[in-house]
Amino acid sequence: MTPDQDHPLRYATVNELHARPFPSLEVPSTALFVAFKEPVDAANRDRGRDRAHLLALLDRHGSAHPQPEATHFSGPLGRATLKWESHTEFVTYSAFWPGVSARPFDPADAGVFAPDWLEAAPGRRLTSVLIRIVAMPEDQDEMLAQAEGWFVPESMAMSRVVDGAAVVAGDFHIDPAGHMRFAVFVRPGTGARRVGRIIQRLCEIEIYRAMSMLGLIRARALTARLNALDPALSALVSGLDAASGSPEAALHELLAISAELESLAVRFSFRFGATAAYEAILNQRIEVLREERIEGRQTFAEFMMRRFDPAMRTVKSAEGRLQAMAERAARAAELLRTRVDVERSAQNQKLLESMDRRADLQLRLQHTVEGLSVVAISYYAVSLAGYLAYPVAHELGLTKEMLTAALVLPVVGLVWLMIRRIRKGMH
Repeated sequence: MTPDQDHPLRYATVNELHARPFPSLEVPSTALFVAFKEPVDAANRDRGRDRAHLLALLDRHGSAHPQPEATHFSGPLGRATLKWESHTEFVTYSAFWPGVSARPFDPADAGVFAPDWLEAAPGRRLTSVLIRIVAMPEDQDEMLAQAEGWFVPESMAMSRVVDGAAVVAGDFHIDPAGHMRFAVFVRPGTGARRVGRIIQRLCEIEIYRAMSMLGLIRARALTARLNALDPALSALVSGLDAASGSPEAALHELLAISAELESLAVRFSFRFGATAAYEAILNQRIEVLREERIEGRQTFAEFMMRRFDPAMRTVKSAEGRLQAMAERAARAAELLRTRVDVERSAQNQKLLESMDRRADLQLRLQHTVEGLSVVAISYYAVSLAGYLAYPVAHELGLTKEMLTAALVLPVVGLVWLMIRRIRKGMH
């Protein structure tokens, strides 16, 4: 089979599997991770602005440019190595360089991304992470003391990861310089690629945590609106069996509530769906770290279970409540429409009965008119017949009164037969 017979996307689909390789990091090293996101409609943002922002950074250091349609890029950035990725809703920049500062988590480490360049970024900074990568001390107590000195003990998460290859620690707080901090203590003999994978997982845990928490903020806004709509919807549903009130007016109010609920569902469905996806990725990234507890300290999985999982349950609760209210409003609207249809049917029945009575009266009036018509026509017909037959009656010696009397019955009968035939012809 020749290459011409391959599917046109065959190589693209395979290359996507290898599009974002893990960094290779020696010990000691420092990593800086920054993510940007447009506040509104990030999925449909102008990606050309993202590329222009990347090129501005590369041009500052005289680095090569990526391919025009690239969604990821790795290359030198001065003494550091840059890794850039464009995702559906956000863009990430990672910088790695050898060595660590004498002052742990020195804000000067973030200088690899100049402040004016950060301010010119399309979108807003969603997260910024400084990671200090050092060799694991032989004395575990020394390592624990360092971690407790760097992080808030009450919220610090710390665990051995990847079969003891390293110890990771962090408290998920933002320091005065605006960065979140993580420390990675690497066991001697651990390969550079394994270290790179651990660092990549930590960065992914933080960005997907941040993206998931956006759903919580939106869920709170949605809950506030649902709290306002719920009493109105409940009152309308409770009044469905009330005899008083106009069902048409209630139906219009209910349809207005249903329309707003559908609008809310459209506005929030993407964010809730994305939140569920980010949550799943976060949990998977924590799982692949294969954590082991260190002297009773909470692991990253336990930290997320206590602090992150309740937020996600709030998001799911708001999403479920919105769906339940929309379904309840739809059922109530259907019941109201049924009630309106029944009342209209009753009104139509009364109208038909009224029409039947009017038709009966009209028929009686018609019969009365027909009778009067027979009398009137007969009166004129007898007069005309009398004028025609008077000469003959005079010869026979009949008086006018006798002739008129003789003509009344035959003429009335003929007129009645004529009108009856006309009526049958009309039917």
